[in-house]
Amino acid sequence: MKKIVLTGGGTAGHVTPNVALVPALKEKGYDITYIGSYNGIEKQLIEDIGIPYFGIATGKLRRYFDLKNFTDVFNVLKGYKESKELLKKLSPDVVFSKGGFVAVPVVRAAGKLGIPCVIHESDMTPGLANKLCIPVARKICCNFPETLEHMPKDKAFLTGSPIRSELTEGSGEKGLKFTGLNGKKPILMIIGGSQGAQSINETVRESLPKLQAVFDVVHICGKDKVDNMMLNIDGYKQYEYIKEELKDIFAMADIVISRAGANAICEILELKKPNVLIPLQSGSRGDQVLNAESFAASGFSEVIKEDALDPSMLVETVMKVYNDRDKYIANMSRRMELKPIDRIIDLIEETAG
Repeated sequence: MKKIVLTGGGTAGHVTPNVALVPALKEKGYDITYIGSYNGIEKQLIEDIGIPYFGIATGKLRRYFDLKNFTDVFNVLKGYKESKELLKKLSPDVVFSKGGFVAVPVVRAAGKLGIPCVIHESDMTPGLANKLCIPVARKICCNFPETLEHMPKDKAFLTGSPIRSELTEGSGEKGLKFTGLNGKKPILMIIGGSQGAQSINETVRESLPKLQAVFDVVHICGKDKVDNMMLNIDGYKQYEYIKEELKDIFAMADIVISRAGANAICEILELKKPNVLIPLQSGSRGDQVLNAESFAASGFSEVIKEDALDPSMLVETVMKVYNDRDKYIANMSRRMELKPIDRIIDLIEETAG
């Protein structure tokens, strides 16, 4: 039986693609373990699916000055040492990394031990963590065609991003039952990531009277971001976070407003949902902006820059996408069928030997 170590973490976007690969890896007969941080979001997500989990010390990689940069260097070194010890014990045939600062000590330790690594880059340009992993990776899976230009030509492959299969199995009828909506109006879904997006939340709520003239609204607004003063508005449903029923909410949604994280937009693309993207600008390296621009250029999405976001712009753009929804669906349907899970598994198999 071949053995594989999965790694990646820091945000849900660095974990859910790994989760998406697990069923296919099990079908291939792999013994799967996961290395992540001691108590990061990845720990719960991986333990929930019954995969053995090992925690290591981690330090965040920052591009800006922060006093924690000095202490986190020691955490990264500790994590590297712990990773080497774990990898010697686990003796995997291959390591697969979805990235994030959690993955750096694992991949670098694997490289030192001669264990082949496959890494995945979701965004158009590689983040700092993956830049540190590229030199020791055997193969690099890329989500965007444009990413290949930034990678070593002999290592990089266009694969797309693996999407959890259950997301495609939702029921709109179950979504209506869960939310208590009657289905008489089209459904507008807003999702801003696991932590929510305050600027989007505020603008949606300011726009609600005009939006509700056309839509019922399901608003996944993030932890502690529910507005208690708006709980009893008919046709407006707020949730901090949705897990099991997310597939059903997607199934019933006619149009989606979202951030432009790579995994989020790939899920929207796979489900062929007409969408408005509002990429994160401040506090990021600009990857969401590039992701959104690529989707807009392909005719999959309309984009609102965060610094231009206001109720008027939001309502106008949502109505444009809804009125032209068939065009966006057709564009998404014509995309190249990459079959990301199959492609990535093939690359893992080739690398494991």
